[in-house]
Amino acid sequence: MSVISTGDLTTPGLGGGLRDIKQSSFLLKLLVRKELKVRYRGSVLGLLWSYVKPGVQFIVFYVALGIFLGLERSARNPDGLANYAVYLFSGIVLINFFSEALGNAARSIVMNGNLIKKIYLPRELFPVASVWVSAVHFFPQLVVLVVGCVFAGWHPNLVQLLAAVAGFVIVGLLATGLGLLFGAANVYFRDSENLVDMLLMVATWASPVMYAWSMVEQKLGSTAFAIYQANPITIGVELFHYAFWFPTTDGSAAMPPNLFGLWLPVGLVVAVVIVVLGQYTFRRLEGRFAQEL
Repeated sequence: MSVISTGDLTTPGLGGGLRDIKQSSFLLKLLVRKELKVRYRGSVLGLLWSYVKPGVQFIVFYVALGIFLGLERSARNPDGLANYAVYLFSGIVLINFFSEALGNAARSIVMNGNLIKKIYLPRELFPVASVWVSAVHFFPQLVVLVVGCVFAGWHPNLVQLLAAVAGFVIVGLLATGLGLLFGAANVYFRDSENLVDMLLMVATWASPVMYAWSMVEQKLGSTAFAIYQANPITIGVELFHYAFWFPTTDGSAAMPPNLFGLWLPVGLVVAVVIVVLGQYTFRRLEGRFAQEL
């Protein structure tokens, strides 16, 4: 008779965390396809909404800020931002990815409650699948951004292209970590959804998507600016500006100091810490998901 060691036993309802995602890649693909099909069921435009919604958002912000408030450089406003349309859209596509990823990940456990109560599978699959679905919506917008940049005279080098990858990775890790954190908390406290909505509303304006970073430094001073710059979303947006907007200018535009030597590592470290914190919280709470749902 074989003897089972207590070390081989695990707490019911607990898995290996994010490590199980790699072993469940097929399930992850199925969840991503399911979410895409459910989201566009009965929709006429389908995936084209990935173009329409950010396009309308861009037009509204460009007219309101670029034209009415004078952020676009022109003969009347030589101090404005050159190619403001590219500057604006390069920030919008990244902040939209973060907003959709975190918003859906925070609701993913509750929305899949029926499935969680019926069978066991790694629960981290649901927030991660939400981030992947958001990435699917992100890439069509990225194609539009690249086309616009080419028409604006885009001439990137390898470092600038790698900066775009780094910015996407930082924001993707941040969305995953916060999605795990709020996805688990939302099972017990449904107010978490409202908290996430407020966080996303603030995130759009608390990063240099629609204005220049120099405005923050001028108004708040160096100390407050350092705190502002340590925000991973701010770092990701500035890396996108450096990759897509800066190569369309004459090179005289100022980028945040120490973007690569200091802020890029800070952004990666903060994002990874958030993932670890989110995974820790998720694992502590997931044991009672089925009962609470």
